[in-house]
Amino acid sequence: MALPDADAFDAYSRAVSSVARSVTPHVASVRLARGGGSAVVFADDGHLLTNAHVVAGARHGTATFSDGAEAEFEVAGADPLSDLAVLRVHGDTPPAALLGDADRLVVGQLVVAVGSPLGFSGSVTAGVVSALGRALPVRQGRTARVIEDVIQTDAALNPGNSGGALADSAGRVVGINTAVAGFGLGLAVPVNATTRRIIDTLLVEGRVRRAYLGVVGVPAPLPDDVAERTGQRAGVRIVEVVSGGPADHAGLRSGDLLLTVGRERVTDAQGIQRQLFAEVIGIPLPVTVLRNGAMVDTFAQPSELVG
Repeated sequence: MALPDADAFDAYSRAVSSVARSVTPHVASVRLARGGGSAVVFADDGHLLTNAHVVAGARHGTATFSDGAEAEFEVAGADPLSDLAVLRVHGDTPPAALLGDADRLVVGQLVVAVGSPLGFSGSVTAGVVSALGRALPVRQGRTARVIEDVIQTDAALNPGNSGGALADSAGRVVGINTAVAGFGLGLAVPVNATTRRIIDTLLVEGRVRRAYLGVVGVPAPLPDDVAERTGQRAGVRIVEVVSGGPADHAGLRSGDLLLTVGRERVTDAQGIQRQLFAEVIGIPLPVTVLRNGAMVDTFAQPSELVG
């Protein structure tokens, strides 16, 4: 039997307020020389996670927590391509937030955003996951950039929310709010296996070295006979091969349907990126594509992504 409207609203309110209580203590307002935003405590040893565009080249700043405590921090590392940065706090911090797995999210799922919009720390908004796997252009001042594989949500976000937490109904941080793309549209970098790897690398090395193939692709279904034979339902249709890049030298062509990279099946851009970290730079990487109905195997030697 359907709940009365008042009871349904109360259930929704209870879920949001529970998340707010559990997540807010782990979210800080951060101030830097040229602005600020939000950050999330993700490790008990005093490390915070925020956006690379929030730190914007700064090396130091101040974090203010929900209880009013302040602490100085230094930027331990930043990765503009994932829009993630790690801050190292000098002093005590609240315990780490509980991290979740954005790969388990579904469209329509309740999410709660906690951050410091317009400088108002501890602000909470709620909404749903509107879409997953987005790649949308975002403008920051005069600079245009593209954020890949983001979570799209309708939870209200405003300047200052960037770097704050996007949490599921269990209070697990599944994303780092990264931008406001337009009215009623917010984006968040997912917290998943790929971003955890990026975070670990930033902690150790301060930057992320990436391999580069030089292809642009979109998800595409496999023909029924190939899907039945391989057990793989989708791949990545190559729509552009960068001239002179590793993929070009390997003989890959626009129109090829990319099936595996490094012997791992790929079905989207994120699947390719998972294979392209520092350890494969300069190493021949096996690649399989479907071309004109035939399987074609080749080796592409990724170069280091620069700039």
